[in-house]
Amino acid sequence: MGASKRAVRIVLTEEEREILENYTRRRTTAQALALRARIILRCAEGGENTEISVELKINRNTVGRWRQRFHEARLNGLLDEPRPGAPRQITDEKVERVVVATLESKPKGATHWSTRDMAKHSGLSHSSIGRIWRAFGLQPHRSDAFQLSNDPLFIEKVRDIVGLYLDPPESAVVLCVDEKSQVQALNRMQPVLPMMTASREKQTHTYVRNGTTSLFAALDIATGRVIGQCRRRHRSTEFIKFLQQLDESVPAHLDVHVVLDNLQTHKTPAAHRWFLRHPRFHVHFTPTYSSWLNQVERWFALLEQKALKRGVHRSTLELEKAIYEFIEVSNEEPRPYLWTKSADDILDSLSRFCGRTLSSQGALANF
Repeated sequence: MGASKRAVRIVLTEEEREILENYTRRRTTAQALALRARIILRCAEGGENTEISVELKINRNTVGRWRQRFHEARLNGLLDEPRPGAPRQITDEKVERVVVATLESKPKGATHWSTRDMAKHSGLSHSSIGRIWRAFGLQPHRSDAFQLSNDPLFIEKVRDIVGLYLDPPESAVVLCVDEKSQVQALNRMQPVLPMMTASREKQTHTYVRNGTTSLFAALDIATGRVIGQCRRRHRSTEFIKFLQQLDESVPAHLDVHVVLDNLQTHKTPAAHRWFLRHPRFHVHFTPTYSSWLNQVERWFALLEQKALKRGVHRSTLELEKAIYEFIEVSNEEPRPYLWTKSADDILDSLSRFCGRTLSSQGALANF
């Protein structure tokens, strides 16, 4: 009966031991490399393959393989071998040319590049262009809208409102107030086809309008709870009635800080007189074109996505019922939004954006 093959003995230098120990301790080390380092350290202590495999809960053959690899190539033996397959055909220079062309040019007769246009321009396949664009986060087919504020008190208003979010005053409640006006009660021309296995829900493109309503809403930034009121008209009169509801809903001993946009109905003489008669209400206007500062806008987006966009409402009453039901469900488990950016962070970000905008305009002017 032949003798079993004896495992090779591992003897480490001080430098190798230090490197292996660092592999096991560093948080950024890949888990596979850290495991291999532990195997070799235990081998150097005199551990047998079977004993080490039990300790580390791995296969005995795995211990033997890395012991042999280290014996033959030392530390380099613990690294992964090159993967099989053909070498990369697209050079870094070609990738750079595609990225630069995508960012700094446009195809003739079009506003943006498509994968096939860029493939024809660069000599690569359209699938290769798609992979390059995904790797660099480029989406020429998409665009976002923006509008910079021209409010002369922009900086002061940003600091005021963000200060409310990050450090709310004591003995007070902060409410983000706005209106979602002209919400349409839409009924599809034909019945909705329900979702089935391997088939999405289907709705007709055509619809019948069954009236509109306007939602007045106030979001409590501390609790995430929403106070809402639907009105058929959207005037200063309805806005004041909603303010009266807020006054009745908030305990009398608390001040009320209200974040509002610059809609004309918020600044009428009647609204101004109401605020003067209720001194516990403190108004904070957002800068022009800066609705993103009002947190209730985020809640409106959820309302649109979850209850309105695919809703079918045969009357305004049905629409309002759906809105009130969404408010009720939201308030059962309210979750306040976490505001993280300081005013300085926002202003620095806008400064960088304005710099890029001016640079791009200069580049277009010189084109």
